[in-house]
Amino acid sequence: MIKKDFFTLSGAKGRGMLMDLTYDDTFRDAPLVIFAHGFKGFKDWGTHNLVASYFAQNGYRFLKFNFSHNGTTTDNPVDFTDLIAFSDNTFSIELEDLNTVIDFACGGSAIPRANGVYLIGHSMGGGISIVKTAEDRRIKKLVSMASISSFHNLWPKKAEEQWRLQGILYMLNSRTNQQMPLKATLLDDLDKYPTRLDILAKAAAITQPWLIIHGDEDKTVPLSHAKQLKAAQPHAGFLIIKNSDHTFNATHPYAKSTLPAHLQEFCDAAIAFFNK
Repeated sequence: MIKKDFFTLSGAKGRGMLMDLTYDDTFRDAPLVIFAHGFKGFKDWGTHNLVASYFAQNGYRFLKFNFSHNGTTTDNPVDFTDLIAFSDNTFSIELEDLNTVIDFACGGSAIPRANGVYLIGHSMGGGISIVKTAEDRRIKKLVSMASISSFHNLWPKKAEEQWRLQGILYMLNSRTNQQMPLKATLLDDLDKYPTRLDILAKAAAITQPWLIIHGDEDKTVPLSHAKQLKAAQPHAGFLIIKNSDHTFNATHPYAKSTLPAHLQEFCDAAIAFFNK
């Protein structure tokens, strides 16, 4: 039977991170997949719970979590009710959060100990996952899902000068119509750690098996990003899903009980890769 357990971890700056583990209770020591959501994302977005169940049905434990500063809270995990926390987020904070999650998965205190993990990162979470995979041998395999190839690609380059002068930049969330604030400390983080936060350089350093998957109709993170990642790490697998957008044709909210065809193709490719 497919089951789900819930946990709360202390993330960066002590902020709580909600997490859930989906698994088949007959295989509780199955291989563990950790999923890292993207910019303006959260663990229960759209089809994420369907994806978790699909992986569990195929013999994996699937762990997903909210980054500590993604704008949600432990009391309200699906709405961006804490824009102050969102504005304080940095890439280093997300790397710290991901490390905390991997420590939890490999520690064996609350769930069966994972002897290494598989990692899936979507969009900005893909960039975070690439950096972390290059740094952490506990990650045995990586699937990047519509990943960015540079953190600078998350905003218009021409906005950076004014952003630094004003100390804050507002980005529209087209789904919620919220103006999402980002402090210039996000740019400071890139300036402070240019080597660590160079996604393409980290991509070149990855030695674990890695599969790059991208849709050719992705308007949010164009296919050129995936091609740059592949050029940086020629040993990585590379799959283009035809007619697929940035979320592999998933939406939020998502009312159906079956995965969109393009997301199903993504899941099957990732599972086949992990099964090797």
